[in-house]
Amino acid sequence: MSESIVEVAYSLRAAGYTTLFGSIEAAHPADRRFVAEWAATVDGPVIDAGCGPGHWTKYLTDQGLDVEGIDLVPAFISHARAQFPDIPFRVASVRDIGAADESLGGILAWYSLIHLEPDDVPGVLAEMVRCLRPGGSLLAGFFESAEIEQFPHQVAPAYSWPVQEFTRLLEDAGLTAAAVETRTDPGHRPHAAIIARRSV
Repeated sequence: MSESIVEVAYSLRAAGYTTLFGSIEAAHPADRRFVAEWAATVDGPVIDAGCGPGHWTKYLTDQGLDVEGIDLVPAFISHARAQFPDIPFRVASVRDIGAADESLGGILAWYSLIHLEPDDVPGVLAEMVRCLRPGGSLLAGFFESAEIEQFPHQVAPAYSWPVQEFTRLLEDAGLTAAAVETRTDPGHRPHAAIIARRSV
């Protein structure tokens, strides 16, 4: 799906999305624990890629990390800057993060890759690996399914992935899976998150 379609779709719903999901308290406690455990292993600057309203960016900052949030949607960035004025935010795409080669200790991609066409994911992962230092890590959260499936997400069509297939893409990009979290909550699509590290 084109970035322009995703940007327009989220821009139209930015206020409602922020009300529902724009606080860390809205996140599942298991997700907060998993992200915090990852944060404790990160050494160096971090980018929250697809930061939305900035709540995960703030959460990572509270873990003691040097974090910048980026998002495709200007309305999200405006909200994040107003809500968290001491944290840097900018409009940018996961396709072009804008960081220097091997400059980052970590990247959080929390449900920010779900609207990508499956054929586009390897290129985005390659961009992320370009930015990671040797030993740096990516934490990706996404919807899990038995096979790659498109489904009618509330904002814009999205894809769910088998953990094994997503892990293969991470490995093809030069990362090694270090930890996996999966969960199925009543009334929600299955969740998965993978921590993957760049080889030293």
